[in-house]
Amino acid sequence: MSRIIAVANQKGGVGKTTTTINLSAAIAEQGKRVLVVDTDPQGNTTTGFGIDKIRLVNTVYELLLDECSIQDAIIRNVRERVDVIPANVNLAGAEVELINLDRPSGVILKNILDYVRDEYDFIIMDCPPSLNILTVNAMTAAKTVLVPIQCEYYALEGLSQLITTINHVKKRLNPSLDIEGIVFTMYDGRTNLSMQVVENVRDHVSQHIYQTIIPRSVRLAEAPSYGEPITTYDPKSPGALAYMALAKEVIERKDLN
Repeated sequence: MSRIIAVANQKGGVGKTTTTINLSAAIAEQGKRVLVVDTDPQGNTTTGFGIDKIRLVNTVYELLLDECSIQDAIIRNVRERVDVIPANVNLAGAEVELINLDRPSGVILKNILDYVRDEYDFIIMDCPPSLNILTVNAMTAAKTVLVPIQCEYYALEGLSQLITTINHVKKRLNPSLDIEGIVFTMYDGRTNLSMQVVENVRDHVSQHIYQTIIPRSVRLAEAPSYGEPITTYDPKSPGALAYMALAKEVIERKDLN
């Protein structure tokens, strides 16, 4: 049975989508089968894998509203051993429509993913940068939450808000939910600020912190515009090597559970 991970942080611009795309691709490079679920209406994870979100017929939106099956929504082999359930702007209207359904709205995605859990080693979900019904669905479906933290001044404040959110979901919808780990992103070793943020977070949180730190990288920023993860766009770049190292850490933690 697969390990389901939600990549989440209520702060925007911290590297959630970058981490979802590149960690998924790097895990697949290790021989694991991965399903990526894009639950962000911006659909950046979708385009980051080279999928044209304008032409999509079946997405997470149709899936949540029971307008297609999960088999119809999955795009197979966008990369070797990587499948994707895509998203586009239609998903922005899902919150209102889901609330009006005559069934519990927070557990829909969990029930859907149960049909394919045995097909994958990992299911990794990119969450929107807010606490809404889409984030709740992802966290209710997940076993753990992986938290990217940008090395900036307000990093610890955003983490505190996210932990509160996770505890709410854990109490009401998903008692087994836990934090997978914290990963530092956009790290610039030339600045005192990046180093101070890392030290500050390590001093104040008890959750697992990954040893791998993702560097600030032009190549990482370029890769999505070519519809490729960094592991194929520039496999020898520092960003690619960092995500490969992170993938090994994540796999090792899975194997320990």
